[in-house]
Amino acid sequence: MPTPGSTEVSEQQGIGVPDALQRLWTPHRMSYIQGENKPKGEHSDGCPFCLLLDGQQSDDETLIVARDELVFAVLNLYPYNPGHLMVLPYRHVADYTDLTAAETVAVAECTQRAMRVIRSVSAPHGFNIGLNQGPVAGAGIAAHLHQHVVPRWGGDSNFMPVIGHTRVLPQLLGDTRRLLADAWQRVA
Repeated sequence: MPTPGSTEVSEQQGIGVPDALQRLWTPHRMSYIQGENKPKGEHSDGCPFCLLLDGQQSDDETLIVARDELVFAVLNLYPYNPGHLMVLPYRHVADYTDLTAAETVAVAECTQRAMRVIRSVSAPHGFNIGLNQGPVAGAGIAAHLHQHVVPRWGGDSNFMPVIGHTRVLPQLLGDTRRLLADAWQRVA
């Protein structure tokens, strides 16, 4: 029996025609699918990003990789690839056009540094960088602006996410956070 939060691989059993496929069970993803960690409104109350900053947990526990004066970088709890970071302003703001000039510069500079750090740690072949503005554009948490920095490697989109709608990640988030946080101090 797998432990909570782990994955289980099993062959199909039961009623139906066997298809020779294995199933990778990822029950921990249900909290994401069901929106358990998503804020209920536009305010910072209950915003998971604002809750990261309440001082109740360490950066290790919250997966915060680095902090700057106006922005911070945190690992995505539901990453597309290992090292998938998000850059966020501390201020709870939803729209890119609502950032101050200083916050806009801080997001850009932190994104550049995140790219340098990820390159130094895992040598990706490229990056996807972007903001999803609003739920219709794919923002899972639309109330607090966050820019994704996703490292990419040739062949990283294999059949699992395309057909199986499942990501296979070779590294635990805590291990990824430690590598990136250590490198953040070394990489200018």
